[in-house]
Amino acid sequence: MSDCSHDCSSCGENCPSRGSAPAYEALRSDSDVKKVIGVVSGKGGVGKSLVTSLLALAASRRSLRTAILDADITGPSIPKAFGIKSGSVSEENGAMVPPLSRGGVKIMSLNLLLENETDPVVWRGPVIAGAVKQFWTDVTWGDVDYMFVDMPPGTGDVPLTVFQSVPLDGIIVVTTPQKLVSMIVEKALRMASLMNIPVLGVVENMSYAICPDCGKKIELFGESRAESISREYNIPVIAKLPLDSSLTELVDSGRIEAYEGELPFDKLFE
Repeated sequence: MSDCSHDCSSCGENCPSRGSAPAYEALRSDSDVKKVIGVVSGKGGVGKSLVTSLLALAASRRSLRTAILDADITGPSIPKAFGIKSGSVSEENGAMVPPLSRGGVKIMSLNLLLENETDPVVWRGPVIAGAVKQFWTDVTWGDVDYMFVDMPPGTGDVPLTVFQSVPLDGIIVVTTPQKLVSMIVEKALRMASLMNIPVLGVVENMSYAICPDCGKKIELFGESRAESISREYNIPVIAKLPLDSSLTELVDSGRIEAYEGELPFDKLFE
């Protein structure tokens, strides 16, 4: 059409260009990333960065070469969880080199480029989207088996940029049991459908807590809604994660890789 914006996500027309492959941004010639998985949610505060970190930890424990691209530019928390300080990124041949965690996970985040990790990022949408592109194209990632992209919440500029610029093999949707959160998650699922991105499954965070005295499972935020989302959209439930104070302490102290609890992601890697 003459007034086409070339943004199929906001268009209902069934034109020939809709089926064409998107022109993804190219990696550097010295990098090879085999699988790229986006971790998304419809809103903030559901534990998306935590799930991203645990997925990377699970992959690393399988001796897979693992990386995290922190696309949550205005709220980056991945470096904190892995105990990596700002100023850790080096340069080589004009490209950024991501630091390694203690367990060997490559991590790229805007917080690593700031003078102080608490400095705010007061940028407009296009600038933020441009930074995410650079984290994909201008970083020497080397050989990576699994890269997990910690997406910002919602369905705005940056998620759209990632969907259109990075060749995602699929996304994992993070939710919590509350009905309101589940409703907003459906927006993320519909966006993925519009962009023809496969949804690998749902992870329900804060699904329950275990009573330290009697061992009873307590659903603090109400009955799980993961199965209803799974049935409605025909996608699997990958895991239900409990509230775990020991994990919270490790994240706060930058030692998430010391977590010895179960990582129930076998279904995903299989």
